[in-house]
This record gives sequence, structure tokens and C-alpha cells, in this order.
Amino acid sequence: MFTGIIEELASVTKIESQGENLHFTIKSSIAPELKIDQSVAHNGVCLTVTSVNDHTYTVTAIKETLDKTSLGSLSVGDIVNLERAMKMGTRLDGHIVQGHVDQVGECISIVDENGSWRFTFSYDPSLNNVTIEKGSITIDGTSLTVVDSKESQFSVAIIPYTYDHTRFKQYKVGTTVNLEFDVIGKYVSRLMQIKK
Repeated sequence: MFTGIIEELASVTKIESQGENLHFTIKSSIAPELKIDQSVAHNGVCLTVTSVNDHTYTVTAIKETLDKTSLGSLSVGDIVNLERAMKMGTRLDGHIVQGHVDQVGECISIVDENGSWRFTFSYDPSLNNVTIEKGSITIDGTSLTVVDSKESQFSVAIIPYTYDHTRFKQYKVGTTVNLEFDVIGKYVSRLMQIKK
């Protein structure tokens, strides 16, 4: 389980394919603290550490993960948002994030609001995911509050700290992102489908 508070920006140093899997080697200052079998969220995708070497570590994404996320489009040199699993007994600063991406979305608008930015994302509503005004959404692992909710799109307001310390400063119109919708909203949506 994660909180959606990004711990560090790290870089992809190597990508190896093995069958339909991809092994990503990540250079990060937290690498020496990691252990094999630990969970780390990469752009919001929970992956298991398979090896650690000095200031790099490796994780594997299987076909299922690659099919449902944007990880397959990563290249060597790309920057990823990192968050280690939360510790029980500490503050939950973001919201409950599972690290299980529901679907990808696309950045369709970026508006500079003179001190903050409004980013708007579209997504395929046929997968029955929903947002609500002032509800939570996770974009590439970053816990955010929805400020404008529509059936197939939503907006978030980004403060300068978040802009500087996450991948948001690299987003452009057309950027594909990983979306994890609020876990409570997903259960409510599922219950409503069952009642129909």
C-alpha cells in the first residue's frame, strides 16, 4: 500500500526484455536501502525489487502490467516517480493507493494559472472508472484532488512543489499517464453495477 506522496524522481538506466517481460534497472538514491522482494511504486505501478546493486536496482513488469500501464513506453534516460510502500503507524499524507493501475489516461490540456497549473486528463469511461469533485485520483503515483470531474475527463490543480518534485513538469499535451482511481469509489461503482 502507498500514499501517493512521491519520494523521489529516478532515472531508467537499462531495459531488458525476456519473453514478454521487461526488466527495468533504476538509478536511485534509495537503492542502497532496498531489499529484494520489496514493493516500490514506479509512476504509480507497484513492482517488486528483484536485485540491488550499489545505486541501482531492478524490477520486472510482466505482460499484464505492460498491457494496462504506460511502463512499456519507457526508454533509457526517462524519469520515473518513486514511492516505497508506506509504513504502518505513520501519517497517511496522501490517500490510500494500492499501486494497481486501473487504466491509462492522456493529458489534453495544461493551463498556467500564475502560481499553479491546471492539468486536464481524458480517459476511456467504458471501463467504469469514475471521479468526483474533491475526490482522490492517483496520476503516475501522485495523490491528487480532482477539481473538475466529467464523465470521461477530469482536472487537477498542481502547486509549485508538486510540479517541481514529480513528473508533472515533463508532461505535455498528449502525454500518456497511469491512473489509479479512488479505491472507495471503485467499490461503490461496482456495487451500483451489481444493483442494475
